[in-house]
Formats: sequence, C-alpha cells, structure tokens
Amino acid sequence: MSKQEHKQLDDRYQYYGTPTKAGEVVAFLSHMLAINLRQEAKGKRKTPICIWGKHGIGKTEIVQALAKELDYQLAYIAPAQFEEMGDLLGMPSIINGETVFQAPAWVPKEEGPGILLIDDVNRADDRILRGIMQLLQNHELVSWKLPAKWQIILTANPDGGDYSVTPMDDAMLTRMLHITLVFDLKEWAKWAEQNGIDSRGIDFVLTHPNVLHGDRTTARTLVQFFDSIQELPDLQKELSLVKLLTDSCLDDVTARAFITFVSQGLGHLPQPKAILSTANFQGEVEPLIAAVVQQTTLRVDILASICTRLINYLSLQDAPLEAQAIENIRHFIQLPYLPADLRLSFTQDLVRSDNPHLVAIAADPAIGELLLNGMG
Repeated sequence: MSKQEHKQLDDRYQYYGTPTKAGEVVAFLSHMLAINLRQEAKGKRKTPICIWGKHGIGKTEIVQALAKELDYQLAYIAPAQFEEMGDLLGMPSIINGETVFQAPAWVPKEEGPGILLIDDVNRADDRILRGIMQLLQNHELVSWKLPAKWQIILTANPDGGDYSVTPMDDAMLTRMLHITLVFDLKEWAKWAEQNGIDSRGIDFVLTHPNVLHGDRTTARTLVQFFDSIQELPDLQKELSLVKLLTDSCLDDVTARAFITFVSQGLGHLPQPKAILSTANFQGEVEPLIAAVVQQTTLRVDILASICTRLINYLSLQDAPLEAQAIENIRHFIQLPYLPADLRLSFTQDLVRSDNPHLVAIAADPAIGELLLNGMG
C-alpha cells in the first residue's frame, strides 16, 4: 500500500478487503460479475460484492460506469431512505382470498444481465439491514426475487470515525465479497481529462494532491466546484465570485489554496493539446513553462503536473501521433530544467502506456536513447 493510501486508511476506520485504486476495483468487479454468471448457469449461488471507502471518492460512479460499459441494466436503491419494511418487501394485497406482497416499483422485472446497486447500505437502520440479509444470500425475499442474470453490488462507508453508520455483523459480512476503494491521484487525473473536467482544476489537484484528504473536500466536491467555474474564462478577473464558489463546497484550507493558485497565475499553465500541436515549441510553449516553474526555487510540482497531464492526454488518443507532436515531446523531455528522475519517469510512462499509438514515441532515437540510458 502506498503512503498516500495509508494516510487515507487511518486507525479510526474499519475497512474490509484489499485497499486499492479504481482501476483494480473495476477489474475485480468485472471478474466477479463474469464468475457469478457462470455460477448461476451451473445452478450455483451468486455472491454479492461490497465496495468500501470514504465519502465522495467515486464508489457509486464506478458501478454506474461499469454497468454502462458492460451494457448491463442498472437498478438503484439507497436503503437509508427506507422507513418501513414495506419499502423493501413491498405492500400486501388480497388476491383470491390470499395475502400476497406486491414488489416495490424499484425491483427489476426483466431478465438481466443487470446490477442492483445498494448504495450506502450501512446507512440504513438495523431492521432494514437484517431484512436485506436474505436478499444477499438468495437474491430473493419472501415477496419477490431478482430476475435471472441480476447481481448485487453494494457500497458502504467504513465503520468508526465520524460516519453515522450501522455496524454489520459477521453473519452479514460473510454473505459478500469485499474490496476497499482508495483515491489515486493519477487515475483521477486521467478520468478528469477523459471527462472534460476544467483543465485549471486538474492542474490544481495535481499540484496540491493533499487537498483530497479533507472532510469537506473530496473528489466529488472538487468536481462540483470545477463545474461551477468552467464558464469563467478569466478566474483572476472573477476572483470574488470564485471565492464564493470555493467556500460553498470546499473546506477553508482548500479554498485558500485555490485562490492562491489563481492569484499566482497558475491557472494558465500550457495545456497538453497546445504543447503537442504548436509549430514553435521553443518560441511559444517553452517560455510559458519556464516563466511558471523557474521561480526562487524550481517548481518541480508544476513540472510533474504537466508531465502527468501530457501522459493522460496522450494515452487517450485514438490515432497515430503527428510528427510535430513527437518532435514537441522530444523538446519537452530535453528541457534543461526538467529533473532527471522526472524526465525518465515521464519517458517510461509513455512507453508503458496501453495506447498502441504511443509505440512510435519509443522508436524516436532521442527518446529511445534516454530510456536505455535510464535503465542501464
């Protein structure tokens, strides 16, 4: 476990399963969803999966995105909203002189594949939790059953600390598989790049990674804030409004850090597209980078942010790189003030990318020589 992950998993909280980042959680879910379908085809029991983690780090969004990617149906419930067992079991009615339960409207009716997402399960009261146990065991309750090929994924906040949760006993915990999601900066930055999050926000998080460990400042609240500033082209001119927006959803430390970030002009860092497309890197882009990073002390954090954003942007490209882009990458990694370890790490990340179009970069003689020298 990294130091960053360890910081997130302090002794106040009780987690279950391996603490890991979003990509590995998705791989785990995908594997188990496939295993469960094969188990069902053999007439065997499917096993629900519970994702643990702190608030606002994307547990729910991971399940929603995975269902969309796999073309699964998705049903959603938040049992903390259930006040009566009828919200879970359904309401009784008389049919042909017998009392039967009518399933709640949220219960899936069509055959899957599908996912029933039980969100923030341990925010429900104890009576509702006990009612859910049979559902986890048999994918059915006394009044209704999930259709074929439907599976159950739950999310939960950790026991302990300041969370208002209902502890789950071993009888319930052993009905599920468990994994814990922790925030990973590089994965978040790649996701943000892919989903059009305000570029100034991405740069801010990459240069201030510790802001993600606040109580009010989470990945979720930061995205809310970045969405609110997306239509403000010049943050320095709108600083009063920006301050109101930061205070509305972020903690004081993060709000002050962002205002300082804007005041220092760091909201105007060269963007990946501009770095790769310019026909005059040394005359247009390099002076902009130098002006920002060559201060009283070299701003290695800003250089690292630019490197991460370039890697993420390149990995998302679905076409071969233009010759100009490769030349500009060569210029970038040969910047005289780019630290040697950062230069090597950047080059290795390029070569290790899953994007096949980036193979051409390793074929460039200057870049290939740098990589070989670094490995030697």
